Amino acid sequence: MRDEEAARDVLQDSFVKIWKNIPSYDSQKGRLFTWLLNIARNTAIDALRTRHAGQSIQTGAEIVDIIDQQQQAYQPNPEVMDLPEKVSRLNPDRQTVIDLVYFRGYTHEEAAEKLNLPLGTVKTRVRSALQELKKLFGS
Repeated sequence: MRDEEAARDVLQDSFVKIWKNIPSYDSQKGRLFTWLLNIARNTAIDALRTRHAGQSIQTGAEIVDIIDQQQQAYQPNPEVMDLPEKVSRLNPDRQTVIDLVYFRGYTHEEAAEKLNLPLGTVKTRVRSALQELKKLFGS
């Protein structure tokens, strides 16, 4: 989306759709990132169709061409996209808590119970892991 306000609206609409439809995500069918990306992409396509409804855009291919033109300005950093590889560089105790809390959706309390650790220990490991990941990403 070229218009920042429209992009914000699409992002918010995407988050709402994700929130409402997260039970329909099936890890057997693909990665969570891909599922999220498709929701955002489809929401953007819907917004563009609505925005250009009065114009002569008639085919999905023309919509995709518009999106492709707009995406050329944004080139994601492939290194940032490989989060699991970065997490694999962490100490095993930190990998475990990050896996449970961020990849599997456990709360800190649930992770502490599963790992049979005090809640404070889990929170400290998560914080330490996030600090280490920040360094790995060069931020």
